[in-house]
Amino acid sequence: MDILIRLVQFFMSLSLLVAIHEFGHFIMARIFRIRVEKFYIFFNPWFSIFKFKRGDTEYGLGWVPLGGYVKIAGMIDESMDTEQMKQPAKPDEFRSKPAWQRFLVMIAGVVMNLLLAFAIYCGISYKWGKTYVPNDNVKWGYNFNEAAHGMGFEDGDKIVSIDGKNIDNYREIFSELVISDSDKSVVVERKGAEVSFTIPYDKLLEVRNSEQFEDLYTPRYLVVNEVTSQTARDAGVCKGDIITDVDRQNFVTDDEKLMYIQSKAGNTITLNIERGSDTLTLNNVPVSNDGLIGIERGAIELRTQKFGFWASIPAGARLTRDVMGSYWQQLKMIFKPKTQMYKSLGGFISIGKIFPSEWDWLQFWSMTAFLSIILAIMNILPIPGLDGGHALFTFWEMITGRKVSDKVLEIAQYIGLAIILLLLVYANGNDIYKVFIK
Repeated sequence: MDILIRLVQFFMSLSLLVAIHEFGHFIMARIFRIRVEKFYIFFNPWFSIFKFKRGDTEYGLGWVPLGGYVKIAGMIDESMDTEQMKQPAKPDEFRSKPAWQRFLVMIAGVVMNLLLAFAIYCGISYKWGKTYVPNDNVKWGYNFNEAAHGMGFEDGDKIVSIDGKNIDNYREIFSELVISDSDKSVVVERKGAEVSFTIPYDKLLEVRNSEQFEDLYTPRYLVVNEVTSQTARDAGVCKGDIITDVDRQNFVTDDEKLMYIQSKAGNTITLNIERGSDTLTLNNVPVSNDGLIGIERGAIELRTQKFGFWASIPAGARLTRDVMGSYWQQLKMIFKPKTQMYKSLGGFISIGKIFPSEWDWLQFWSMTAFLSIILAIMNILPIPGLDGGHALFTFWEMITGRKVSDKVLEIAQYIGLAIILLLLVYANGNDIYKVFIK
């Protein structure tokens, strides 16, 4: 059932993104009175699931869910209809139009995807606002895994800034460390004093390429807010104690500690705690038959920032800008072999897995906006066969006044399609390796 929900969300999102992208090309072509022969969601080799014709355009749904396309008359595209290009150009064909019009047709799909992401982020800001864990509210600091300890962090550190940037949302810590091509200067509050240290870039690369990178840190919440049982008081537990260890096990998260405590129901455990500046060990702390030790845990308060209709527009613009900037930085790192980020490339399985296993409209629209930005950025890359490749040739013509020959465009299209196919095979092969082999 979980897989089915993910699949439904994936195909709903992909269909919307493709439809919006291709509609951008379609509507701009129609504005300039360019004939559009086909408008398809998904690809349709050999047959279509359904199709109908209105005017000069055939509309349809293909059966290969890898994207979609518009076939614009007089243009060398993925259909590779070279026979049409041998005929004399007609006034309503793409090749007959001025370069600036052809350029706008080419970038219209990318523009529509960015506008869609912007519209979704505005809607999210208006409907749900921005809910997050403020870094300031993580009063007891963070627990860190072994890899983070090797970078210089210690359990209980409160992160103040990274590269001089104050951290507001605790999730920003991860992105600030992930999206990096240089050393990182970190300031933490440690036992009441500020401590500065530098994480070398080579160390970041080493950790980032390990399996421990995703669980670098978790907020501490296993703090005694109230002692609710006499047995816990008798064992020496006090309000304000921070439980750092249970039975000297190597736990990273407080969730793992709680699960372990529950597994010791009816027995006794040993707690290591921080009490002010002291570290103490409490032996023979009883665990009830319900798996409880008689404390009320501390809570980390969420912050929700609400936006009215007009305020949601700049909020949506900021979110679009931030996501675009973050993804662009990640994309640049993929092309730097030293980062080994190319190993993280994923295909349709990876995309499908980012959707939640339970239906959640906030998550669905957030992921759709994110994928819309990815589609826009990937399509504007200057690779023949993608919108960016077509736009590049047209831009060259606008600057030089010299049109690139159809033969060169045809060869470039074949090269671009080969590059795209290789990327698809590599990305989806990565998925298969991670799921079935690794």
